[in-house]
Amino acid sequence: MTTSTRGAGKAPAVLVLEDGRIFRGRAYGAVGATFGEAVFSTGMTGYQETLTDPSYHRQVVVMTAPHVGNTGVNDEDMESKRIWVSGYVVRDPARVPSNWRSTRTLDEELAAQGVVGVSGVDTRALTRHLRERGAMRVGIFSGDAIQDDAALLARVQEAPEMAGADLSAEVATTEAYVVPAIGEKKFTVAAVDLGIKGMTPHRMAERGIEVHVLPATTTVEDIYAVNPDGVFFSNGPGDPATADHPVSVMRGVLERDTPLFGICFGNQILGRALGFGTFKLKYGHRGINQPVQDRTTGKVEVTAHNHGFAVDAPLDQVSDTPYGRAEVSHVCLNDNVVEGLQLLDKPAFSVQYHPEAAAGPHDAAYLFDRFVKLMEGQRA
Repeated sequence: MTTSTRGAGKAPAVLVLEDGRIFRGRAYGAVGATFGEAVFSTGMTGYQETLTDPSYHRQVVVMTAPHVGNTGVNDEDMESKRIWVSGYVVRDPARVPSNWRSTRTLDEELAAQGVVGVSGVDTRALTRHLRERGAMRVGIFSGDAIQDDAALLARVQEAPEMAGADLSAEVATTEAYVVPAIGEKKFTVAAVDLGIKGMTPHRMAERGIEVHVLPATTTVEDIYAVNPDGVFFSNGPGDPATADHPVSVMRGVLERDTPLFGICFGNQILGRALGFGTFKLKYGHRGINQPVQDRTTGKVEVTAHNHGFAVDAPLDQVSDTPYGRAEVSHVCLNDNVVEGLQLLDKPAFSVQYHPEAAAGPHDAAYLFDRFVKLMEGQRA
């Protein structure tokens, strides 16, 4: 990605998809050139949490909501220390933010962090195109980065694809750190950071859990050095088919019967650890309004998602795995994609979506309580 100083709203901008479809608009945020995988998010709020979610690393996010930036930017709603999206696409950016917590505009924040965006494009048409053709490589070019269309298309087609990308180590912490329990400490959890969001350890801390956040390169020995009552594997970017190291580490945890919980990328890691495959979805699930059924209770939840890959596991049967019986515990009601797994003979489960979602919805917050109950049961 190459960027220069802010010029949003003035400089022309061009969005070029790898199949040759072109959209023209105005620069938003930084001016320059950027590349990534074009995906769309259906959330109507929570854009700051989306931008700072490490799972969006190397993706250009198209917002389906037409008005973005209305509440500005603050210092409290960040899910990490920086914006991770490689590019941002909106239709009608707010000219003046209106919120008592706002300290600066979204345009200013994107520019300050060097994120190249485009506004004024028909995001409805772009989203329909991605739904029909699938997520694909894209480039955004503004200011002096604009060349003739053929040259821009060639640059997009030279960019790396998301399939086969091993990205978790690029976004994870390099040094272990501790998030203390809020109130009385009840449990210790080792959390493997594959792109963890800040709200995840906070949700555990609210339940009396001291969370030791460990790098993506951590070993089984590193995990058990903190004497954990439970182990957590986080969300993160990239293709789970490349995640051989975390899969190996998770198998080491499963062998020790330690209570285990995984979210998003962690769900895909559990799937692979159990012997299931993974595959790339046509355009993925991204937004805060996805219906999921918890098959263990029959309850339907409105949930937050951000995943372009899924686990390939049988929906309607119990599977035999090296770690005992396993079943699909949650399923997306839109397309029957696996949204959760659980072992029946060991204390381990995972979900593909985000029960910690800071911007909501909070229907799935009970999953952290389920993790606590596993640890209580193991201690008893």
